[in-house]
Amino acid sequence: MAAARRRVGAETSATRARMVEATRDLIRDEGYAAVSTRRVAARAGLKSSLVHYYFPTTDDLLLEVSRQGAAESDRMIEEALSSDDPVRALWEFFIDTSRVAMSLEFMAMANHREAVRRHMAEHSAAMRDRQVEILQRIVGDRMAVLEGFDPAGLSLVLAGIGRAIVMEEGLGVKTGHAEAIAVVETWLAKLAPDQSKDAAT
Repeated sequence: MAAARRRVGAETSATRARMVEATRDLIRDEGYAAVSTRRVAARAGLKSSLVHYYFPTTDDLLLEVSRQGAAESDRMIEEALSSDDPVRALWEFFIDTSRVAMSLEFMAMANHREAVRRHMAEHSAAMRDRQVEILQRIVGDRMAVLEGFDPAGLSLVLAGIGRAIVMEEGLGVKTGHAEAIAVVETWLAKLAPDQSKDAAT
């Protein structure tokens, strides 16, 4: 006979939301390795037993933080892609250093937590496909001005350069950053919508 499934607290619970927020703050302030049932409960002002009621394992809790972080990134990327100049807006998202601490922690977490790694990989692949689809539709024929690039390659290169800049700035390294940004700026200028043509129509 199969064992009865353990009851888990409702996903819409305000208590659950406090735990996720406390975990996110703990990761940001002290690193993901500092996350424990006791530490999360203390920061949320709750009893430790409640954490296990909503999240049976630490992986469950970390995965939820990862999911919510991914959802927020999705919202920001969709906002960028729906702007008047989606390529530039996407680039500005990639080099936004305000999320550097969490980005580094999520990458470290993925190296040690298989569930988190798997989720991050699936989400990244889906979002890359979404970026490529929209860039292809919006940039269209203008992509030809960047010889050798297609929307998939451009999306990856922008993300890669942006990620390198963000991660290195987190370490205090800035060598080559201004030069790399200048290269990207030349691409953006070539891909920018023809404002004079837009104004004439």
